[in-house]
Amino acid sequence: MYFVWVALLAVANAGGWLANSFGLPGNWLIVAFTAVFAYFVPEDAGRGITGTGVSALVGLALVGEGLEFFAGALGVSTKGGSRRGVLMAIAGTIVGSLLGAVVASPIPIIGPIIGALGGGAAGAFAGAWIGEIWKGKSLHEGFEIGKGALLGRILGTTGKLIVGALMIVFALVDSLI
Repeated sequence: MYFVWVALLAVANAGGWLANSFGLPGNWLIVAFTAVFAYFVPEDAGRGITGTGVSALVGLALVGEGLEFFAGALGVSTKGGSRRGVLMAIAGTIVGSLLGAVVASPIPIIGPIIGALGGGAAGAFAGAWIGEIWKGKSLHEGFEIGKGALLGRILGTTGKLIVGALMIVFALVDSLI
């Protein structure tokens, strides 16, 4: 029965990982699912996840959040963007991710994922551009800052997805050793 619970943990963690594509805190879902597993599923023949394992996942989740935040903020600020541009890029990312997922939903399985990633990047661009125009910058300056937000979003999401994949592998290995 233990291995059934491990398989369910792996599926739940994969779902959490996919949530990252939609701008949601998927790595924190991986931490939560793994913590619930560690609490409710007793160790079997020396196998199981300990508090140390869950703590390591918290550390990895923090690294993933830092990568995502700093890459996005750096993308805006290196182009001379304002705090408003950063905040609008974040808001645009969330709206764009959701709209992209809906628009691409007719494509089975990978459509919503690709739509959320592309929509999030486009939303970051649009949000930063609007935020900078609102702040009084020219259309060209807003466009350049928006490009920085788009690139930062892509790099940040990629980093967070890589960390999330490592978290899934870590939780799986820790549950089996």
